[in-house]
Amino acid sequence: MVGVREQDRERIADVIAQEVRDAEPGEVPERLCAAAVRLLPVSGASVSLRGEGMPVPLSASGARAAYLMEVQATLGDGPCLRAAETGAPVFASDLTTGRDASLWPVYAQQAAAAGVRAVYALPLGDRSVCVGTLDLYRDAPGELADDDISTARFVADVLTVALMALPRGEEAGRLGDGLWLSPLATDHDEVYQAVGMVMAQCGVTADEALALLRAHAFAEGRTVLHLAHDVITHTTRFDPD
Repeated sequence: MVGVREQDRERIADVIAQEVRDAEPGEVPERLCAAAVRLLPVSGASVSLRGEGMPVPLSASGARAAYLMEVQATLGDGPCLRAAETGAPVFASDLTTGRDASLWPVYAQQAAAAGVRAVYALPLGDRSVCVGTLDLYRDAPGELADDDISTARFVADVLTVALMALPRGEEAGRLGDGLWLSPLATDHDEVYQAVGMVMAQCGVTADEALALLRAHAFAEGRTVLHLAHDVITHTTRFDPD
């Protein structure tokens, strides 16, 4: 564990081992989120995969972390998306004021309303290959200590290895079966189905269709996932202007 003090190694390894013991493959990301909360001065954690045009929420330590994960997917903006795009950590240590609040004003407002004041996003991978992010949430503003950053990086590395090792393709049947993915991830298939339907209804590109979904979801105070479900069940229709 590069950067982790010798005296902390056994404690970190023990917590991770406790959390993942007897876990099914699809449970591993959620268990590692729980380990991150136990090991770090944070109130929540989530993990998202890097998807086509938007992140795919995979697992979270609780309802609030899952909600904030969905908020970024809906807005298409936030520190976690920046980390996925750059392959570098993004630490928003104070979403209530200053630089962080001005960089992501809408997300910062939504996070603060949910009681989160700081978000720390670590890439799962690096600048050359980034498969997603580990996102950490804290109720109070402030920077992570160096030891905590080292621990967070290690948990992110473990998550990266775990995600790459999860069965997929022929090992787990068709990807669409969601045999290893959590419900959060498989539910996001509906977003891509809705993008296709909006493309057909409005005669627009995939990027434009996703932008329309996001704009309508935000205007209605909903997540893009909830709106997508209405689109594919024909409850909501997008008509060309």
